[in-house]
Amino acid sequence: MGLRLLVLFFLLLNTASRDEVTITWNESKKLSWSDFKGNIDPNSDAVAVTASGITFSFSVQQANGRNVSFKANAEAHFYPEQSWYLSDSGNDHILAHEQLHFDITELHVRQLRYGIAQLKVSQNINEDLGELHQKTNADLAKMQHAYDTQTQNSIHMERQAIWSQFVKDELNKFRAYKSK
Repeated sequence: MGLRLLVLFFLLLNTASRDEVTITWNESKKLSWSDFKGNIDPNSDAVAVTASGITFSFSVQQANGRNVSFKANAEAHFYPEQSWYLSDSGNDHILAHEQLHFDITELHVRQLRYGIAQLKVSQNINEDLGELHQKTNADLAKMQHAYDTQTQNSIHMERQAIWSQFVKDELNKFRAYKSK
């Protein structure tokens, strides 16, 4: 029997549609208010909302009914059409808070890539990748919530500075897995 190729493809765009414009996280490109193009939520107390998430896909190659290799890809994306701000209240401090939300997404992409690098091909690789992805998304949601709670959505300046340094340090710790 020849080599049989089985490709499984999973894609998570969180709440985004396939053809929605996204901005991929890039170390040299910081968000600007012009990136926030979504409709303002009139029922929100927020000054700004950042929509970001992890796009994840993988493929598994099989030979003779056995998994023999896999490839995986993860990216941090910002969704301009779902992100918004109040132009009369938005300032550099709030923009830095929103950027850190996107940076936290990148941190979790790096952690996901690290986790993927630790996996060995097995007959359970599909499940292993799926579980790793689910755990990463759960951890991401927890950290985003903790960040907003502890900084009071950027109001608590000292905690904002602590979070900024913490995320910078964590990004550095996983620099080998950064988005290119």
